[in-house]
Amino acid sequence: MKYAALFTGGKDSVYALYLAKQQGHEITCLITILSENLYSHMFHTPAIELTSLQAEALGLPVVLGKTHGEKEKELADLEQTIKQAQKKYSFTGLLTGALFSEYQSSRINKIATKLGLTVYSPLWHKPQEEHLRELITAGFKIIFTAVAAEGLDSSWLNKEITFKELEKLIQLQKKIGLHIAGEGGEFESLVLDCPLFKKKLVIEDSETVIENKNTARLIIKKARLYSKNNK
Repeated sequence: MKYAALFTGGKDSVYALYLAKQQGHEITCLITILSENLYSHMFHTPAIELTSLQAEALGLPVVLGKTHGEKEKELADLEQTIKQAQKKYSFTGLLTGALFSEYQSSRINKIATKLGLTVYSPLWHKPQEEHLRELITAGFKIIFTAVAAEGLDSSWLNKEITFKELEKLIQLQKKIGLHIAGEGGEFESLVLDCPLFKKKLVIEDSETVIENKNTARLIIKKARLYSKNNK
Protein backbone atom coordinates (compact mmCIF):
# COMPACT_ATOMS: atom_id res chain seq x y z
CA MET A 1 0.00 0.00 0.00
CA LYS A 2 0.97 3.61 -0.59
CA TYR A 3 0.28 5.86 2.38
CA ALA A 4 0.52 9.50 3.33
CA ALA A 5 1.49 9.69 6.99
CA LEU A 6 -0.32 12.11 9.29
CA PHE A 7 2.81 13.35 11.02
CA THR A 8 3.37 15.29 14.26
CA GLY A 9 7.01 14.43 14.98
CA GLY A 10 5.97 12.82 18.26
CA LYS A 11 6.68 9.23 19.26
CA ASP A 12 3.40 7.73 18.01
CA SER A 13 3.36 9.13 14.47
CA VAL A 14 7.05 8.32 13.95
CA TYR A 15 6.71 4.78 15.32
CA ALA A 16 3.64 4.14 13.15
CA LEU A 17 5.78 5.16 10.17
CA TYR A 18 8.56 2.83 11.33
CA LEU A 19 6.18 -0.13 11.64
CA ALA A 20 4.52 0.54 8.29
CA LYS A 21 7.86 0.58 6.49
CA GLN A 22 8.89 -2.63 8.28
CA GLN A 23 5.71 -4.21 6.94
CA GLY A 24 6.64 -3.23 3.39
CA HIS A 25 4.30 -0.28 2.89
CA GLU A 26 5.43 2.76 0.91
CA ILE A 27 5.20 6.23 2.44
CA THR A 28 4.87 8.84 -0.30
CA CYS A 29 4.71 11.93 1.89
CA LEU A 30 4.10 13.34 5.35
CA ILE A 31 1.15 15.60 6.21
CA THR A 32 1.49 18.05 9.12
CA ILE A 33 -1.11 20.50 10.39
CA LEU A 34 0.17 23.66 12.10
CA SER A 35 -2.53 24.80 14.52
CA GLU A 36 -2.74 28.26 16.07
CA ASN A 37 -4.68 26.74 18.96
CA LEU A 38 -2.14 25.37 21.45
CA TYR A 39 -4.91 23.38 23.14
CA SER A 40 -6.42 21.81 20.01
CA HIS A 41 -8.36 18.59 20.66
CA MET A 42 -7.42 17.35 17.21
CA PHE A 43 -3.83 18.33 16.54
CA HIS A 44 -0.49 17.98 18.32
CA THR A 45 1.12 21.40 18.80
CA PRO A 46 4.36 21.30 20.90
CA ALA A 47 7.44 21.62 18.64
CA ILE A 48 5.26 20.92 15.58
CA GLU A 49 7.37 23.37 13.56
CA LEU A 50 10.26 20.88 13.67
CA THR A 51 8.49 18.35 11.45
CA SER A 52 10.18 19.91 8.40
CA LEU A 53 13.59 19.02 9.84
CA GLN A 54 12.36 15.53 10.75
CA ALA A 55 11.03 15.11 7.20
CA GLU A 56 14.50 15.96 5.91
CA ALA A 57 16.00 13.41 8.31
CA LEU A 58 13.55 10.82 6.97
CA GLY A 59 14.17 11.75 3.34
CA LEU A 60 10.46 12.36 2.75
CA PRO A 61 8.51 15.37 1.48
CA VAL A 62 6.14 17.06 3.92
CA VAL A 63 2.93 18.89 3.10
CA LEU A 64 2.19 21.59 5.67
CA GLY A 65 -1.35 22.75 6.36
CA LYS A 66 -2.51 25.56 8.64
CA THR A 67 -5.57 25.96 10.83
CA HIS A 68 -6.88 28.47 13.36
CA GLY A 69 -7.71 25.42 15.47
CA GLU A 70 -11.43 26.03 15.89
CA LYS A 71 -13.13 22.84 17.05
CA GLU A 72 -14.65 20.89 14.14
CA LYS A 73 -13.81 23.71 11.67
CA GLU A 74 -10.20 22.56 11.84
CA LEU A 75 -11.29 19.31 10.19
CA ALA A 76 -12.03 21.18 6.95
CA ASP A 77 -8.45 22.46 7.02
CA LEU A 78 -7.16 18.90 7.46
CA GLU A 79 -9.31 17.69 4.56
CA GLN A 80 -8.06 20.49 2.33
CA THR A 81 -4.44 19.69 3.18
CA ILE A 82 -4.96 16.00 2.40
CA LYS A 83 -6.49 16.98 -0.96
CA GLN A 84 -3.48 19.19 -1.64
CA ALA A 85 -1.17 16.26 -0.90
CA GLN A 86 -3.24 13.96 -3.13
CA LYS A 87 -2.70 16.27 -6.11
CA LYS A 88 1.07 16.09 -5.73
CA TYR A 89 1.75 12.60 -4.33
CA SER A 90 0.17 9.28 -5.13
CA PHE A 91 -1.34 7.44 -2.17
CA THR A 92 -4.38 5.32 -1.44
CA GLY A 93 -4.43 5.54 2.35
CA LEU A 94 -3.63 7.56 5.45
CA LEU A 95 -1.23 6.30 8.12
CA THR A 96 -1.89 7.47 11.67
CA GLY A 97 -0.24 7.03 15.05
CA ALA A 98 -3.57 6.88 16.90
CA LEU A 99 -3.51 4.80 20.08
CA PHE A 100 -6.85 5.16 21.83
CA SER A 101 -8.34 8.53 20.84
CA GLU A 102 -11.80 7.84 19.42
CA TYR A 103 -12.22 11.60 18.95
CA GLN A 104 -9.31 11.83 16.51
CA SER A 105 -9.75 8.40 14.93
CA SER A 106 -13.45 8.85 14.08
CA ARG A 107 -12.85 12.21 12.44
CA ILE A 108 -9.88 11.03 10.40
CA ASN A 109 -11.87 8.00 9.24
CA LYS A 110 -14.77 10.23 8.19
CA ILE A 111 -12.48 12.43 6.07
CA ALA A 112 -10.73 9.39 4.58
CA THR A 113 -14.04 7.79 3.58
CA LYS A 114 -15.12 11.03 1.90
CA LEU A 115 -11.87 11.13 -0.10
CA GLY A 116 -11.87 7.41 -0.95
CA LEU A 117 -8.86 6.61 1.22
CA THR A 118 -8.24 3.77 3.65
CA VAL A 119 -6.85 4.40 7.15
CA TYR A 120 -4.12 2.34 8.79
CA SER A 121 -3.34 2.81 12.49
CA PRO A 122 -0.78 0.13 13.46
CA LEU A 123 -0.70 1.27 17.12
CA TRP A 124 -4.47 1.17 17.67
CA HIS A 125 -5.23 -0.17 21.17
CA LYS A 126 -1.64 -1.30 21.65
CA PRO A 127 -0.81 -1.71 25.38
CA GLN A 128 0.89 1.52 26.38
CA GLU A 129 3.73 0.05 28.42
CA GLU A 130 4.51 -2.41 25.64
CA HIS A 131 4.46 0.45 23.14
CA LEU A 132 7.04 2.50 25.08
CA ARG A 133 9.27 -0.49 25.74
CA GLU A 134 9.33 -1.26 22.01
CA LEU A 135 10.21 2.34 21.17
CA ILE A 136 13.12 2.46 23.58
CA THR A 137 14.39 -0.98 22.55
CA ALA A 138 14.23 -0.04 18.85
CA GLY A 139 16.59 2.89 19.47
CA PHE A 140 14.16 5.81 19.42
CA LYS A 141 15.51 8.93 21.15
CA ILE A 142 12.45 10.77 22.44
CA ILE A 143 12.13 13.78 24.72
CA PHE A 144 9.23 15.31 26.65
CA THR A 145 8.08 18.62 25.13
CA ALA A 146 5.04 19.29 27.33
CA VAL A 147 3.58 18.01 30.60
CA ALA A 148 0.09 18.50 32.00
CA ALA A 149 -0.69 16.02 34.76
CA GLU A 150 -0.33 15.39 38.45
CA GLY A 151 3.04 13.79 39.19
CA LEU A 152 4.78 15.57 36.31
CA ASP A 153 6.45 18.97 36.29
CA SER A 154 8.85 21.10 34.26
CA SER A 155 11.85 18.96 35.28
CA TRP A 156 10.62 16.32 32.81
CA LEU A 157 10.95 18.65 29.83
CA ASN A 158 13.80 18.04 27.39
CA LYS A 159 14.46 14.78 29.22
CA GLU A 160 14.95 11.63 27.15
CA ILE A 161 12.42 8.85 27.69
CA THR A 162 14.54 5.91 28.82
CA PHE A 163 13.62 2.79 30.78
CA LYS A 164 14.29 4.82 33.94
CA GLU A 165 11.62 7.39 33.02
CA LEU A 166 9.29 4.59 31.94
CA GLU A 167 9.50 3.01 35.39
CA LYS A 168 8.60 6.37 36.95
CA LEU A 169 5.59 6.64 34.64
CA ILE A 170 4.53 3.11 35.61
CA GLN A 171 4.65 4.07 39.28
CA LEU A 172 2.54 7.15 38.56
CA GLN A 173 0.05 4.98 36.72
CA LYS A 174 -0.28 2.73 39.76
CA LYS A 175 -0.58 5.71 42.09
CA ILE A 176 -2.86 8.11 40.20
CA GLY A 177 -3.91 6.32 37.00
CA LEU A 178 -1.68 8.32 34.65
CA HIS A 179 -1.65 7.07 31.05
CA ILE A 180 1.89 5.76 30.50
CA ALA A 181 1.98 6.79 26.84
CA GLY A 182 0.50 10.23 27.50
CA GLU A 183 -2.70 9.29 25.69
CA GLY A 184 -4.76 11.40 28.07
CA GLY A 185 -2.72 14.51 27.27
CA GLU A 186 -0.43 14.01 30.28
CA PHE A 187 2.62 14.73 28.15
CA GLU A 188 3.76 15.36 24.58
CA SER A 189 6.93 14.13 22.92
CA LEU A 190 9.42 14.80 20.14
CA VAL A 191 11.57 12.23 18.31
CA LEU A 192 15.18 13.41 17.95
CA ASP A 193 16.51 10.22 16.40
CA CYS A 194 15.36 6.76 15.31
CA PRO A 195 16.48 4.01 12.93
CA LEU A 196 14.69 5.74 10.01
CA PHE A 197 16.48 9.07 10.46
CA LYS A 198 19.47 9.69 8.19
CA LYS A 199 20.54 12.51 10.53
CA LYS A 200 19.75 13.27 14.15
CA LEU A 201 17.89 16.33 15.40
CA VAL A 202 19.78 18.38 17.97
CA ILE A 203 18.21 21.14 20.09
CA GLU A 204 20.62 24.06 20.41
CA ASP A 205 18.47 26.59 22.25
CA SER A 206 15.22 26.28 24.18
CA GLU A 207 13.25 27.71 27.08
CA THR A 208 10.62 26.39 29.45
CA VAL A 209 7.25 28.05 29.89
CA ILE A 210 5.61 27.07 33.17
CA GLU A 211 1.83 27.46 33.50
CA ASN A 212 1.50 25.90 36.93
CA LYS A 213 3.05 23.22 39.14
CA ASN A 214 2.12 20.34 36.82
CA THR A 215 1.78 22.10 33.46
CA ALA A 216 4.69 23.31 31.34
CA ARG A 217 5.88 23.41 27.75
CA LEU A 218 9.30 23.34 26.08
CA ILE A 219 9.76 26.11 23.52
CA ILE A 220 12.49 25.17 21.06
CA LYS A 221 14.17 28.29 19.70
CA LYS A 222 16.87 26.66 17.61
CA ALA A 223 17.43 23.14 16.31
CA ARG A 224 19.33 21.60 13.43
CA LEU A 225 20.25 18.27 11.90
CA TYR A 226 23.63 16.70 12.53
CA SER A 227 25.38 13.69 11.12
CA LYS A 228 24.91 10.66 13.34
CA ASN A 229 28.70 10.39 13.47
CA ASN A 230 28.83 13.62 15.47
CA LYS A 231 28.68 12.87 19.20
